[in-house]
Amino acid sequence: MELDPKYDHYDYPTTAPVAKPGHPGHLTEAQQAQVHQLRMMLESEGYTKRLDTLTLLRFLRARKFDVNLSKKMFVDCEKWRKTILYGAQPLKLDGRTVNLDEEVSEWDKDGSFKKKVSKWYPQYYHKTDKDGRPVYIEQLGKIDIVAMKNEGIEYEHMLTNLAVEYEKMADPRLPACSRKAGHLLETSCTIMDFNGVGFGNARQVFGYIQEASGMSQNYYPERLGRMYLINTSWLFTGVWRMVRPLLDPVTVEKIHVLGGNYQKELLAQIPAENLPKEFGGTCQCEGGCELSNAGPWCDPEFAKPAWWEKDDSVIENRPTEIGTGECATAPATAEAAVEGAEAKAPAPAAA
Repeated sequence: MELDPKYDHYDYPTTAPVAKPGHPGHLTEAQQAQVHQLRMMLESEGYTKRLDTLTLLRFLRARKFDVNLSKKMFVDCEKWRKTILYGAQPLKLDGRTVNLDEEVSEWDKDGSFKKKVSKWYPQYYHKTDKDGRPVYIEQLGKIDIVAMKNEGIEYEHMLTNLAVEYEKMADPRLPACSRKAGHLLETSCTIMDFNGVGFGNARQVFGYIQEASGMSQNYYPERLGRMYLINTSWLFTGVWRMVRPLLDPVTVEKIHVLGGNYQKELLAQIPAENLPKEFGGTCQCEGGCELSNAGPWCDPEFAKPAWWEKDDSVIENRPTEIGTGECATAPATAEAAVEGAEAKAPAPAAA
């Protein structure tokens, strides 16, 4: 796979473990050309962030390598990052519009928000599955919107937290998992627990799920590895059987609706020592698994600062060389990439 030294500053493996067409390390010549084409189109419109190969490939795969549709999806995502929307209106916290790039490094630094919200809606990353992916758990039956509002937690806080958690899954969690696994990991293993979801709270639960699903599909493509829906009701299972034939077969393959007899299948994918005891595993983190944040991203051997913890300079739109291979081929900094480009070709004006 060709890497661009201006943008591809990876310090973790960049080849997917399974040789699927369109996945990193397994591109056809046409797909590699489409990566270059998409990047040039975005550069020509002044975009300089998130133009690395792995990111562009996720958007291309999400749109079946249609470059124009991928470009639209990327541009829509960048607009959303600058002004997160809620109900088609800019989302505001304490009167200010939320800019995700600015928010991610400041959000819940002391962990107080997570500790408070976990009482009314446990949602957390916890260790890894047998493929090395981060495990994400949501206990939907415990959602209590009224109780959270009484604690000063509004819907806007929940959506901002969700977006920040998506960012932190992308970096530092997935890079740390990739370093530990020795190959690229781009997706998570998700457990959605419906225990306690009934007619009384279904509306608020599914309203939030709808917002969360829209954020995931529109702005974080190709991040779902496996999803287990556990403790689902007979009604949900029936609806799923009707909806399933209408969905993309690739998506359907990733989703497993298990009802109440889920332990065996979960343990086939997640080591018992990594799965919280309440879901059939043996893990009992001190202080509770939901607050432990346990995983390779907290292990000094595999953890490194995320992009939002670094003081990176703005990348100028100048021509660059294309390299091949893993992270060692890319310059350590954006400045080094630009300097290398300047040495090879006359530099046009920055866009």
